[in-house]
Amino acid sequence: MDYRYECRNALEFCKSLPSNSVKLIITSPPYNVGKEYETKSGIEEYIANLLPMLTEFERILTDDGSLCWQTGNFVENGEVYPLDIFFYPYFKNLGLHLRNRIIWHFGHGLHCSKRFSGRYETILWFTKSDEYTFNLDDVRIPSKYPGKRYFKGEKKGQISGNPKGKNPEDVWEITLERLIDDWDAQVWEIPNVKNNHPEKVGHPCQFPVELAERCVLALTNENDIVYDPFSGVASSLIAALKNNRRAYGTELEQAYVDIGMGRIEKLFQGTLQTRPIYQKIWVPKPTDKVAQMPEEWRKIE
Repeated sequence: MDYRYECRNALEFCKSLPSNSVKLIITSPPYNVGKEYETKSGIEEYIANLLPMLTEFERILTDDGSLCWQTGNFVENGEVYPLDIFFYPYFKNLGLHLRNRIIWHFGHGLHCSKRFSGRYETILWFTKSDEYTFNLDDVRIPSKYPGKRYFKGEKKGQISGNPKGKNPEDVWEITLERLIDDWDAQVWEIPNVKNNHPEKVGHPCQFPVELAERCVLALTNENDIVYDPFSGVASSLIAALKNNRRAYGTELEQAYVDIGMGRIEKLFQGTLQTRPIYQKIWVPKPTDKVAQMPEEWRKIE
């Protein structure tokens, strides 16, 4: 699938939407890295084909709306081009305001042989104005030191934290085990969707529902409209619908549309498997076979 057709498809849909109608645009655009569903082109052409949509994004966003642009790196001839940095000035020229550059760190992916293996992507969170929706209490995480108190000043002796938890900060990673009632946790745990992930379907770069869900909860209210211009298998739409938001999506690949619609149907039937927020991540113990040195490697030593 040529990503340029995907861009045109999304652009045409955006043009059909009223101005100031969408509360949150959240998407992971085609990366143009030569995957089976992309035709690879140079970085200049790649960005040029995405730019016309950006103007439409600014138009359709509500004044208190947000844009979450999740992307990785463009790699050409072994050289890495950080796409979020390339796109930033274009969003800025539209008058959007960058509130966070969120780092999504994950523990699994392709192993590189001529550079360090990439294990993070970024989410650029822009707002249309200085008056924007931000529901921090809906996405707080457990505090590391809930009993910490002020040690001086007018509030000396009072608890310094928030009983609902702490701000999740701008690095979301998957290095600690945590349950919803585990108050030693420090970070958000959002695994990328690999073969053993409960949400895995037939898409090579599937968006975790949990990642989109945090953005939906923080940046929209019930009945707001969430739009994903490259919706793939509908993960962002599911994140919106399961939290009582309205959802729009565009996707050119019919196979992904069919999968996405099937997942949405399962959502309303109550049978869709998703990874719940705060679910514990399995980490192998030293006694587990998978964490032990393989016998073949012992022989090499």
